[in-house]
Amino acid sequence: MKPFKVAFQMDPLNKISQKTDSTLMLMVEAYYRGFKLFHYQPKDLFLENNKVKAFGYFFKIEKKGTKYLFKKSNKQSIDLENFNVILIRQDPPFDLNYITSTYFLEKLNKKVLIVNNPSSIRNHPEKLSMFEFKKYIINTLVSSDIQNILKFHRKNKISIIKPLYGNGGEGIQKISNNICESKRIINTTLKKYKYPLICQKFIKDIKFGDRRIIFINSNYEGSVARIPKKNSIKANFHAGGIAKKTGLVFRDKKIISAVSKFLKKNDIFFAGIDIIGNYLTEINITSPTGIQEINRLNNFKLEKIFWNKIQIKIK
Repeated sequence: MKPFKVAFQMDPLNKISQKTDSTLMLMVEAYYRGFKLFHYQPKDLFLENNKVKAFGYFFKIEKKGTKYLFKKSNKQSIDLENFNVILIRQDPPFDLNYITSTYFLEKLNKKVLIVNNPSSIRNHPEKLSMFEFKKYIINTLVSSDIQNILKFHRKNKISIIKPLYGNGGEGIQKISNNICESKRIINTTLKKYKYPLICQKFIKDIKFGDRRIIFINSNYEGSVARIPKKNSIKANFHAGGIAKKTGLVFRDKKIISAVSKFLKKNDIFFAGIDIIGNYLTEINITSPTGIQEINRLNNFKLEKIFWNKIQIKIK
């Protein structure tokens, strides 16, 4: 029987956070199951005579104390059709390089399971896909026009702005009644990121944190509250948010039901949604995180559920 092969398209292995990275847990569980693991970076993906290939490394995992170490083989070029599963796990920015990788991966034989579906990643950017659920989102504008954003902000009185394709809490700012200061912040942010901004009415329930809710194969599997540090509005773990155990509160169950149907329809296997109070704020399908925090707080093993469902899916 041929070994089960998994390729990870992601950032360099030495950048993995041992305490928070969800991909690490997926790798470790796959390795313990005897799968052959391969790593390549998006920049090493290429198309040659209609064959999708990548330069990368097969690697093994060794645990030393509480830390996982990676033992890499020699770098090689390999046809990605040799793999059973490819996981797209690099962090944004969601730019043309990211989009190009989805075009390449779409050319692979359908026997190769790609998580998540490349066309779904491309067609459903995380901060835009929430518009599929109008009754569950707060008043929201997406625009590059300063006057348009200011007009919308005046109605809100207090707003949050953030770059459309940012991640990890990057660029999130709170603007208030001081219009001159708000205009300066908006202008500076537009110049820095060079693409539209999202402007949303400020949700006061952020003081209770936002909730990251994980779906595997369109089913709800766990959640964690992310509490902002004192005097901060950023709850993302990358921005210093603190993990806290949570159940399903506010309108979580209704939102989960609606999002689950959307994920199933669009062949999105692994996703994480963010909810503040009663409002859906994001659907993350590029590189969802939260597995380690949910595991620790609930004594779960979400990575086992993930691979169990993958193996069922490709039989």
